Amino acid sequence: MLLVHDSPMRFDHVSYVTTHDQLSDTVQRIGSRIGSPFIDGGIHPRFGTRNFILPLQNGHYIEVVCPLEHPAVEASPFGKAVSRRANEGGGWFTWAISVDDLNKVEGRLGRNAVDGHRKKPDGKDLTWKQIGILDVMRDAQLPYFIQWLSLDHPSTDGKAMAKIVKVEIAGDEKTIQNWIGSDLQNALGEEVQVEWVDPATNDGENGLVAVHLLTANGLVRLD
Repeated sequence: MLLVHDSPMRFDHVSYVTTHDQLSDTVQRIGSRIGSPFIDGGIHPRFGTRNFILPLQNGHYIEVVCPLEHPAVEASPFGKAVSRRANEGGGWFTWAISVDDLNKVEGRLGRNAVDGHRKKPDGKDLTWKQIGILDVMRDAQLPYFIQWLSLDHPSTDGKAMAKIVKVEIAGDEKTIQNWIGSDLQNALGEEVQVEWVDPATNDGENGLVAVHLLTANGLVRLD
């Protein structure tokens, strides 16, 4: 399915899944490797999940997210997808592309975007719309789409000390480009490169394999 967009697309963030009881350890481990602390993002009441955020340069961020014991987990595609990934042992889950208007994506997929929000520890309510998680569950190499409704982007929640320079994806470039309806490198920007991984070397599975970051301590590969 070719998705054609009128509004610019931007690489937004990457998501890493863990279980609730491993959330603290996972956040500390990844934050220690990058040399930058995560920030408590709060709870997604409509999805039954919660996350921690690590702001990055160039308007990007890393999300570590876990499922909660909450009815919304099984009632929402995002909750189901996060729960399934956690039950598989966790790890990289997906990546997101932001657009200014999701109307064309909704029209192509024949369904409406889902409203999302989370109450941050400072009391502010962050709001957005997203679509494509059902497709990510079908083919993990695909990104989902997000439209931010709040002015405060998570990449501004603290000082960004590192930046993503490369992502490793097990999958097919043409499949992803047909999905997003644009040249993949244009969506990622000049600062982020892609290394394609043969799914056969990734236990036969598609998806995000690793993220490379430039930090104050040099290059770091998170797998």
